[in-house]
Amino acid sequence: MNILARQLTERIQSRTAHVVIVGQGYVGLPLAMKAADTGMRVTGYDTSLRRVNMLRAGVSYVEDVPSAQIEAALLSGYTPTDQAQDIADFDIAVVTVPTPLKEGTPDLSFIEKAGQTLATYLRPGALTVLESTTYPGTTDEFFCPILEQSGLQAGKDFFLGYSPERIDPGNSIWTLENTPKVVSGINPESLRCIDAFYSTIVNKIIYTGSTAEAELVKLLENTFRHVNIALINELTMFANDLDINIWNAIDAASTKPFGFMRFTPGPGVGGHCLPVDPSYLAWRVHKSLGHTFRFVELANDINNHMPDYVVTRIAALLNRERKAINGSRILLLGMTYKASTSDWRESPSIAVAEKLTELGAEVRAHDPHLPIDTNIPFSVPLVSCTKTELETADLVILLVDHPNLPYDDIRNHSRILLDTKGRLRFEEFQGELL
Repeated sequence: MNILARQLTERIQSRTAHVVIVGQGYVGLPLAMKAADTGMRVTGYDTSLRRVNMLRAGVSYVEDVPSAQIEAALLSGYTPTDQAQDIADFDIAVVTVPTPLKEGTPDLSFIEKAGQTLATYLRPGALTVLESTTYPGTTDEFFCPILEQSGLQAGKDFFLGYSPERIDPGNSIWTLENTPKVVSGINPESLRCIDAFYSTIVNKIIYTGSTAEAELVKLLENTFRHVNIALINELTMFANDLDINIWNAIDAASTKPFGFMRFTPGPGVGGHCLPVDPSYLAWRVHKSLGHTFRFVELANDINNHMPDYVVTRIAALLNRERKAINGSRILLLGMTYKASTSDWRESPSIAVAEKLTELGAEVRAHDPHLPIDTNIPFSVPLVSCTKTELETADLVILLVDHPNLPYDDIRNHSRILLDTKGRLRFEEFQGELL
């Protein structure tokens, strides 16, 4: 083994390594907490001073990380900072910055800035791991040259690899610790160092043959979900036109013990992964091979238009009551992109709210995971889910099935109810299913 690799693994095993997590969001903060639990010195680097100040005060903004855990980590050596010089002596740096799409093209500017910062302080024997979701080839072709601007050679002077994040916000069963961790390295020494580090944090390691394979893993996982959600969403529209209960069909199909995986319909897809990750893969395929990834483009088209379909169903329900969308009071339940999270990035609920507002509806919204003063787009007021709010709404729409919504009140006090998630289908339910 390379002597530098051996020295690094010894520091990891003795818990004397200095770990830097670049980005303290929904991926980086849980990772920083777990690394701090091992006893290693951990620096959480984030360019947002607001985030850093909250962390310094022991206040969490990530639902999967309780404030008490941050307070304990601060006492054990965790240091949040927005000052780059604080990472100067790092042994391990893990990059967990955003990778959004910008006009359909992958935006790697956050990775680029992180790489430039790390290159400034990179020293022989250090390990750098990219966790940000991206297209195959990013680590070797884009990230590595930025780090080598330090004058050090990857795989020889420092170690480099990729490990896709698998954080599922709001999931209390599958956590960072018990979800198998996919890892890769640009050479065997890098892989050994990465294995040594993540073995202190997670229960099981899965090895891939290259960084490109590991990068593809994340895109494959989310493209699989994206395509299958699109399939069930399109089938839902056809089933409604054919007067068939799609939910009963899904329940029955789910009894098959092989060859079927359950997916359910909804108002669209949102969050940090599904609306973005498959497009990264489609972009890479088109750029490198000149081919169109037709499954992804079709899935994008179907899922992106589900908010339009929801609005069409709303119009039909109101029309049945001799009412128009224009002037109707509509209460939306759930504004985040999924249940049990406060993240509303790319949420289809936002798209539904926007379309209803444009059509003249008086739109109000409730989400138990968003404070009343949350500044969501389109100036939709957030309200409490009271009996009065339910009774005065011309139509109530369940868009996100948060477990802590008052479902008895919703069922009993809504004049007209559209359930897009099938949450109330097994109860005394007088409303409509998507």
